[in-house]
Parts: sequence; structure tokens; C-alpha cells
Amino acid sequence: MSRVVIVGGGFAGLWSAAAAARVRGESDVDITLVAPNEDLVLRPRLHRLDPDWSLVPLKRFLKPIGVSHVRAAVTEIDTAARHVVAAGQTIEYDRLVLATGSNLVRPTIPGAEYLFDIDTVNGVARLAGRLRDLDRFTAVIVGSGFTGLELATELAARGRVVLIERAGAVGPDLGPGPRPQIESALAELGVEVRLGTSVTEVDQAGAVLADGAHVAADVVVWTGGMRANGLTAQIPVERDALGRLVVDRHLRVLEDVFAAGDVAAGHADPDHHVLQSCQFAVPMGKAAGHNAVADLLGVPLVDFTPDPYVTFLDLGAAGAVFTTGWDRQVQLHGAEGKQLKNIILDVIHPPLDDAVEILRSAGQQSNNVA
Repeated sequence: MSRVVIVGGGFAGLWSAAAAARVRGESDVDITLVAPNEDLVLRPRLHRLDPDWSLVPLKRFLKPIGVSHVRAAVTEIDTAARHVVAAGQTIEYDRLVLATGSNLVRPTIPGAEYLFDIDTVNGVARLAGRLRDLDRFTAVIVGSGFTGLELATELAARGRVVLIERAGAVGPDLGPGPRPQIESALAELGVEVRLGTSVTEVDQAGAVLADGAHVAADVVVWTGGMRANGLTAQIPVERDALGRLVVDRHLRVLEDVFAAGDVAAGHADPDHHVLQSCQFAVPMGKAAGHNAVADLLGVPLVDFTPDPYVTFLDLGAAGAVFTTGWDRQVQLHGAEGKQLKNIILDVIHPPLDDAVEILRSAGQQSNNVA
């Protein structure tokens, strides 16, 4: 019996397992997903600070399609011996799909232990618990990327929000396209924006800025950059500046290793690499899972060909912004943008308990196919 091992229980790992099961059909291929979590975390929902709304039981997705789940964290990958080690258990593979996602890059500033984050469900629960008993609060949000903006605008209805950005404009990575709508939303919601500065120290009473000013706050939330999971360092191939594995059009890393999601530096188009987001993780997972089994069975592999790039940025009570293209041209904003954003937050929830529907969805390489 051949064995496909998928490491990681996020969007890419889950859909890799489903696509692998779809290609396997009745053939003699064992598919095992190895991940310590019992739930898929819908990370795009985390800014709304509702942990239960962000969890999807893995067993209700994997069991109907005949995929085994080893609940353990992989600590070692040996590509020469073709095995992974998890909780002291050696698990051999014929094909491996690495889909362990990314992690928040945490600062090493004094008082970093006082920082909050929404990178994980536990982080969200900790922050929500801190704010739950406060009628009004002051929250310092460090960073104005997607996460920082969505959290800042979400919290603005409940308290004072101070948004810290080291660049000279909000949303520096989003570019000028949606900036007018973002700046208007922040002003409408009363979010205080401090540009061209950074947090150098945190204490129980707030944050110290680069100019020495102290901002009193009940919570300081770090939303700085993301980096690929550290297991990528155990694969002896080229990695990019984010620690992602360089893959080909089939998402192959080595002859018997594929990668998907935030650990893979795949091409979105000839001029751009994918970003670390579920928009790319889902189709990457489907392509990698398909190809891992197809490679064993001698059937055609598929190219990773994602949909054109779009963005959906939630702006709390001020609505949302929907953009298209790498220059992020605004197509919808305000209430219309919010309506579409809410639809997307529902659509990302995978089907459960229904093998036919799960496998049908796994065969859709496009996020836009109904």
C-alpha cells in the first residue's frame, strides 16, 4: 500500500486531503493528515473575536472521505528516509505534502510578554477575555496591514483604538488603490492613527513609542508580519525571504515532496508570487493533494492556476473594501463591500459530513466555481 502523508491542518492541508481522496478513488492509497489540532481555524474570521465561529471540526471533514488523522505535531522531516516524526512516532510516506502554514513574527522588545495577538484561537480567546469585562477600553494596535486594519475597525465600536504604523501611510502593503476608503473609514470610526513610529516597549499600562511617548492602554495587540512555519528549514531546497519553499507549477518541491499554502512560494501568475492567505491556500491545497496521489497512480498532474487576485478588507461598522488586481483597484466599498465580505466569510466554511459534496468541492480548482 502506498502512503500519502499531509502535514498541517489548515486550509491547505484540509483541501489537500480532500483532493487526494478524490483522486485515490478505489485505489490502494492510504492518506494520513498529521496535525495537532482537532479543528480547522478559519483565520479570516479571527478579527471578530469569536473563537467558536472560527472553528471547524476536522473529523467531520476527514472521516467521511476516509482520511486518517494523527493528532500530533511533526517535529522532524527526513526526506532521505522518507518519514516524518510526530510525538515520537515515525510515519513513513511515499509522497509528502507540507502544508503547515505560517506564524506571526513576534518582536523581541522589552515587555513582549504583555502583547496580545489574534494569530491563533487561543490568542483570540485571551484578547476577548481581557476585553469582555471592560465597558470601555483603550487598545493599541501595532501594524496597519490586513489584520491590524480589520481588528482596529472592529474594536472601534467598543472603545478607543490607537493604530501604530511605522510607515508614512496606513496599509503600506495594500498600496494607494484602497487607501482613500481605508483612511475615510478610520476617520469615521474615530481610530487614532500614528504614522512614522513604532512600539519599542510594552508594559502592563500600555506601550512606549520610538519617540519616548507612552500610550496608556488596556491591551497592546501585535499584528506584525508572517513567516512560513519552521519545518520548511528541514527540506533541503531553496527558500524565499519568508521561509517558503520554492515550488514548480505542480507545487512539487522534491521528487516525492509537495508544498501548499503559506509554506509554498508558488506563482500566482508569471509576474507575482502568491501571498500568504486562504485565497491561495485553498487552491494550492487542492492542486498539491491531487498531484501527490496522481504521481503515485501515474495519472496526469494538474498545474496550480489560481483565480485572478482580489482582496476583501473588513472595515467594521464602516463597511468593507473589495479590490481586484495586484494594483488593488476598488470595485466595492462601504455597505456593498461589507455584504460581499460577509458572503466570503460564510463561503470559506468547508462542507461537513457529506463525502459527495466534500469530494465535489475538492475537484474545483477555482474559488469562483459554485
